[in-house]
Amino acid sequence: MAVRVRFRAPDTVTRPIGPASAPRHWRNRLSTAPPDPRTDVAAANPATRVTECRSCGSADLREFLSLGSTPIANALPDPAETGTPDASYPLAVGFCAGCALVQLTHELPAEIIFGADYPYFSSFSDALVKHSGEHVDDLVAQRGLDGNSLVVELASNDGYLLTQFARHGVPTLGVEPTPGPAAAAREAGVDTLEEFFTASLGETLRAERGPADAILANNVMAHVPDLNGFVAGMAALVADDGVVQVENPCVGDLLEHNEFDTVYHEHFCYFSTLAVQRLFARHGLTLIDVEHFPNMHGGTLRWTASKQGSPSERAEAQLEKERAAGLDDYAAYRDFGETVRRNQAELVELLRSLRAEGASVAAYGAAAKGATLLNSSGIGANTIDFVVDRNTHKQGKLIPGARIPILDPQALLDRRPDYVLLLAWNFAEEIVRQQQAYADGGGRFVVPVPRPKIV
Repeated sequence: MAVRVRFRAPDTVTRPIGPASAPRHWRNRLSTAPPDPRTDVAAANPATRVTECRSCGSADLREFLSLGSTPIANALPDPAETGTPDASYPLAVGFCAGCALVQLTHELPAEIIFGADYPYFSSFSDALVKHSGEHVDDLVAQRGLDGNSLVVELASNDGYLLTQFARHGVPTLGVEPTPGPAAAAREAGVDTLEEFFTASLGETLRAERGPADAILANNVMAHVPDLNGFVAGMAALVADDGVVQVENPCVGDLLEHNEFDTVYHEHFCYFSTLAVQRLFARHGLTLIDVEHFPNMHGGTLRWTASKQGSPSERAEAQLEKERAAGLDDYAAYRDFGETVRRNQAELVELLRSLRAEGASVAAYGAAAKGATLLNSSGIGANTIDFVVDRNTHKQGKLIPGARIPILDPQALLDRRPDYVLLLAWNFAEEIVRQQQAYADGGGRFVVPVPRPKIV
């Protein structure tokens, strides 16, 4: 019998679990770490140390990157909140020698990370909306989806993707646990269930709505602490001849392009195809295809799985590429920490030299990766005057920890900083295009990864 556990008060670490017969390691892999004594919030919501792999249960987790103690990246404080430093928590990454899954070594309760004021709304990215539209068109054509089909998206956010099925007449359902984006999706006409997706919810939805012809989970699996429960839910909900499609940034690109700032508390895991194939297989899903999108989020993979079929040539080629790169071997990760430290030092020195020359510096993108980059590198309001972002839900707030004000992008034209640090570097082309008037006035951009450079 499946069990559903709702998140309780923030002072208790809980999360949805899989079937009652789930292996012990699905539920018992954490040990309490000492609370951060600097704030009441940290003391009430201690981080927990992961002692067993989130996927296979192995205790052989090997840390390879520590970014110190940082605040929750999307917990944007109000300027009126003064006098108490933002709560910060350990941020480090380890490699599982059992299944090659890369994952955080500490964990925070999901309801602390994805609270009622969670500020991420996907529709503010033109590039992401375009990418999702192409995804929808391809999926409808490939799978022959129509008015008798059902597409379910997990972590459907503000409905930016599901709304695009309307032009094809395909019925959809969104599952989105954060109140703000879920409300925006419903306002856009998207049938949305405000829940965390679990194994038991997958079973319930199949019983109530029938099997799903396609399940989409874009940029969400990294945010899931209970991987087995999540994948078990997808396996329960998908039709026998249906497909599951999961998109996430790939760990190979993270290493190759030094994307250390994509590490933050929301991202519990960082995936290779090797690790995903093993995770899917544990729940009766076969990896049948892999697509690589090098310009999306610094390098994204889309994995397609089904209860039927076998790996395509493209999937086999990706698996072999990752084996050749050593992504199932700790040695590939061992030196990454030193590369990160070198990159951070170069960026700090570049910004210091610009300020020493009398230049003013702002930043673009109040993204979570920006909070990691700034806080782990020790870059604060004495270096960056302000940050701009198109997301109106973030404007008027502060970058956590660094306490840099977040303004409307119009501030770039009004205040004319000499340089703009691209914190949302994964959308660099889109941002530079949008800010052509700033560039035409002599403004220049600083790209922080893979190595700092001025463009």
